[in-house]
Amino acid sequence: MQSLLNVIWLGIIEGITEFLPISSTGHLLIAEHWLGHRSDLFNVGIQAGAMLAVVLIYRQRLWSLTLGIAQPDHRDYLLKLGGAFLITCVGGLLAKKLGLQLPETVAPVALALIIGGVAILLIEQYAARLPPRTNVSWTIAVWVGLAQILAAVFPGTSRSAATIFAAMLAGLSSRAAATEFAFLVGIPTMFAATGYELLKLARTPAFAEENWTEFWIGFLVSAVVAFVAVKWLLRYVQSHRFTIFAWYRIVFGAALLILLPS
Repeated sequence: MQSLLNVIWLGIIEGITEFLPISSTGHLLIAEHWLGHRSDLFNVGIQAGAMLAVVLIYRQRLWSLTLGIAQPDHRDYLLKLGGAFLITCVGGLLAKKLGLQLPETVAPVALALIIGGVAILLIEQYAARLPPRTNVSWTIAVWVGLAQILAAVFPGTSRSAATIFAAMLAGLSSRAAATEFAFLVGIPTMFAATGYELLKLARTPAFAEENWTEFWIGFLVSAVVAFVAVKWLLRYVQSHRFTIFAWYRIVFGAALLILLPS
């Protein structure tokens, strides 16, 4: 029973933090110090559960883009989503080949949270001086693809934060437009990551030993919680800056360094 409760807690944490710019991976690494370590497949799986929430929320937008692929603006947007995803795939595979992995110690997560918080404050000030812009350029798409690689290598960076603020830093001053592009490019990225882990573990003892009941419970909990969190965030960014998340990251990161300096 305790193990099941821990799985539910991990699903809740993932659902809340995957799309808020505060780092789901960092929070999960910290949570596992108390709730127990989980397999890589479980961690990627609950991230995919959270991504399912984005598919449901953006289903009309995705459907419109697909049906309207003959229209130049829709086709251009889809090509840029694909370009950002391709950059992430190539960079992610290269990182795997080089043996770059997420560390499981607290200090790197805490430092990334603090540095990311400061970066958010600076980028928000920079974006506020830019002329209004809602269209995604190829430069923005490239920056977003590279930002996803950065988030995959450094825990505490936050994939959503890295991609949203990379887009804003590259000139996409509309928070809503930056958030939408970041979330949409995350859909194939996270599902591909889940598929990669499944294929990698399919012929290993770890696959047979995976607790699939806990896997699917974590997946579903994460999906439901993420649906609520994303709905709230999309309303929030219409009229607010991300400053509150920046200060949360700084305070939380500092607290981790003080309380858990390992």
